Amino acid sequence: MKIIKVAEPAPEAARLRKANAIQDLLMEDTKAIMKSVAEHGDLAVLDYTAKFDGVRLNSIVVTEQEMKQAYSQVTKEQVRIVRAMKVQLAKSEMAVLKRLKGIAISSNGVRIDRMIKPVASVGCYIPGGRARYPSTAVMCAVPAKAAGVKRIVAISPPRKDGSIDPLTLVAADMCGVDEFYKAGGAQGIAALTYGTESVKPVSKIVGPGGMFVTAAKLIASSTVSIDMVAGPTELLVYADTTADPRLVAVDLVSQAEHSIDTICGLVTNSEKLASHVQRQIQLMVEKITRSDIVKSSLQNNGFVAICKNESACVEFVNEFAPEHLEIMCKNANAVAKKIESAGLVLIGPYAPSSASDYSFGSNHVLPTLGFGKSRASLSVLDFIKIVNKVKVSKEGLAKVGKSIKEMASAEGLLNHYEAVRARKNEE
Repeated sequence: MKIIKVAEPAPEAARLRKANAIQDLLMEDTKAIMKSVAEHGDLAVLDYTAKFDGVRLNSIVVTEQEMKQAYSQVTKEQVRIVRAMKVQLAKSEMAVLKRLKGIAISSNGVRIDRMIKPVASVGCYIPGGRARYPSTAVMCAVPAKAAGVKRIVAISPPRKDGSIDPLTLVAADMCGVDEFYKAGGAQGIAALTYGTESVKPVSKIVGPGGMFVTAAKLIASSTVSIDMVAGPTELLVYADTTADPRLVAVDLVSQAEHSIDTICGLVTNSEKLASHVQRQIQLMVEKITRSDIVKSSLQNNGFVAICKNESACVEFVNEFAPEHLEIMCKNANAVAKKIESAGLVLIGPYAPSSASDYSFGSNHVLPTLGFGKSRASLSVLDFIKIVNKVKVSKEGLAKVGKSIKEMASAEGLLNHYEAVRARKNEE
């Protein structure tokens, strides 16, 4: 992990962000893949799957038989855990939805009812590749189901034998996924966006992925709605001298094992802590599974930002806007109140980011690449529309008539007021 002595927190954080931005060449390659799928449908998806995933499929559809077989390949304990995750997350999402129901405003002859309507259909991207992510199937499908989405579709890249990880299939089925397709990367996003012979297009695409998936979602957003930019995962740990270097190190290592493009960083005002954390990481990486991925991730994307004081650390964090932020310091609660830009804030030594991926009831689909400045995690809110139903009495319209006349005149849209005047029976 490279050490950066930070003189100006915000500019340094912005520089690091720029280094991790999606490159123009990748965008062009992604556009070509998307265009090919739009024009050639299933054939293009199958060809790109062979090219990128190393398996030639006859069909991208996961059949009912494959879904049934998946249940025979998982343990009862795994099913129990998926069910527990589903219940915990659903409880959290329903609590949010409950607060939105029954909102009505009446004033001066105008009544506005805010109606909650689900998105018609969603496509959930479930990453695959060098790891399996049944937990992401839970995180995407549960809030969609809670919102009342009628058609929930999932896609994921196939394994080398042409199958989908059985626990991922089981998790998707248990959480309400209606259709599952063997399609990853940009070609999978394109199938959800434009449709193919096998896949009907969806109204919205959600879920995390690598840089190609992230680029594809950005391109797709001109055609369908997307949740957010949820690219390669990120963890920033803010820690001071009271933090346990071993816990900081193990959390950075656990996040780095996701993929070689994971971004992990430590921000601190203590050079001593930074040194101890780096030493702990060096001791760990030689003894762990997936050490090649962890080493590559930390060497290429890892950093330690040493700032002069707590205020500078907070400024750095807010500009960097990490996907996950862990706060391990003496006054963690007070620091947390100063954080304005992070996808998920984890406070204290007993809230590791790895645990938040599974069982806390928070969602692990989070904004990356600095988009924590403008939004937070995936939730039931991403799967609903709040539609205003407006009813106005004759007296209510009369009360706002003068204001409408003035504003319509200011904008040069005089016929806007004529529609009001006609209802007042004016000459």
